[in-house]
Amino acid sequence: MMVLARLLSPRDFGLVGMVTAFTGVLGLFRDFGLSAASVQRASVTEAQTSTLFWINVLVGGILTVVAATAATVVASFYREPRLFWVTIVVAIGFLINGAGVQHSAILQRQMRFTALAFIDILSLIVSAVIAIGMAKLGYGYWALVAMAVSLPLTGTLALWLTTTWVPGPPHWGEGIRSMMRFGGTMTLNGLVMYVASNFEKVLLGRFWGAEAIGIYGRAYQLVRIPTDNLNSAVGEVAFAALSRLQNDPDRLKRYFLKGYSLVVALTLPITIACALFADDLILVLLGPKWKNTAAIFRLLAPTILVYAIANPLGWLLNSLGLVGRGLRISLAFAPFIIVGYAIGLPYGPNGVALAYSAVMILWVVPFVAWAVRGTVISAWEILMALIRPLGSVIVAAGFAYTVRYLCGPTLPAAPRLILEGSVLFVAYIAVLLLATGQRSIYIDIVRGMKRPLSAEEKSLASA
Repeated sequence: MMVLARLLSPRDFGLVGMVTAFTGVLGLFRDFGLSAASVQRASVTEAQTSTLFWINVLVGGILTVVAATAATVVASFYREPRLFWVTIVVAIGFLINGAGVQHSAILQRQMRFTALAFIDILSLIVSAVIAIGMAKLGYGYWALVAMAVSLPLTGTLALWLTTTWVPGPPHWGEGIRSMMRFGGTMTLNGLVMYVASNFEKVLLGRFWGAEAIGIYGRAYQLVRIPTDNLNSAVGEVAFAALSRLQNDPDRLKRYFLKGYSLVVALTLPITIACALFADDLILVLLGPKWKNTAAIFRLLAPTILVYAIANPLGWLLNSLGLVGRGLRISLAFAPFIIVGYAIGLPYGPNGVALAYSAVMILWVVPFVAWAVRGTVISAWEILMALIRPLGSVIVAAGFAYTVRYLCGPTLPAAPRLILEGSVLFVAYIAVLLLATGQRSIYIDIVRGMKRPLSAEEKSLASA
């Protein structure tokens, strides 16, 4: 992103953002929740996995056709003819993705997360090299289109080579319908939340143009990097492990609270850094032509913490099979989110960002209360996992802001960012470990990462 932001213009990003705001909705249907359904079940047969594979390929093909057919509508809606071919090329990614969904689920069931991480990194590197090369050669927004297609292509090929699993013929046997109901409910839940949290980009593109959505989109993408990475890295492990423990409430509670504490502790200083140092972060990461992004980035920063609080509760609900509750929660809160940024729309990207963050902050407390109701986790335990890291980061923010005030004006952006960021994180870790009594928790987590798997954990992985 840092390189491409300097090679391409906000308008280039905005043009592709207009298309991905639409194709992102279709993307929610790309696996129809069937990968999660196969991971969540206690056991899955070879015939079931093969049947799910062919369903995923069929869904991917249908989505490709739908997206390509809608290319004319997308170009007409935004009054931008260049979007026609962009939409058609991006649509190919759906079919490619469908061919790798069950291979990824196999690795998740086997808890081969190192292999999955390697595949993700390889895919990112290959697609980034292609995009940067095309951008340097002057292909403009087509560099971003190439990245969008080469990412799933590399990932799917790597998944096939890693698993060496070849699907058999489809067999509509026992258990497929229940898995499709589970996956369909998860997909509908994802669709509702995606529309609620991304429809503002459609509105900005329609009423404020490509440059506005380009600037807002980069701020939104930067803000989501911590959440998305933590959610994918920790979430895949947590969902697979919690699914195996759904019939063992005590162990499930212990595992969940450890993982939840870790996610919150990692996210809080990132949230504060984004809010306090937004100007320096944007200048260093994206360059001076993106300076208008800083205000939006700062306004969106609170959503990092909101998603860090909410996402793990989604893992809990899904692992317990409570996907229906997750859907009802989304249906109840989505209208408030949409109304919020619709109110902010007349004030441009800044107004939308402020309204979006405000509604999300108000939404998080009732969400937590509803999500944990009737489970082995209580709202009080969630509060306890939050309160000590939150107090630590407030103290650390005071130190960091003091250093910024005293030394900031005399330093260039990059050294200033390194200094104030270092003070924030060092002070936060010191207060969290030494002054709040949390040291034993995090030392235990780190030791658990370094030691070999116990017999109990090996049986969990092989289940």
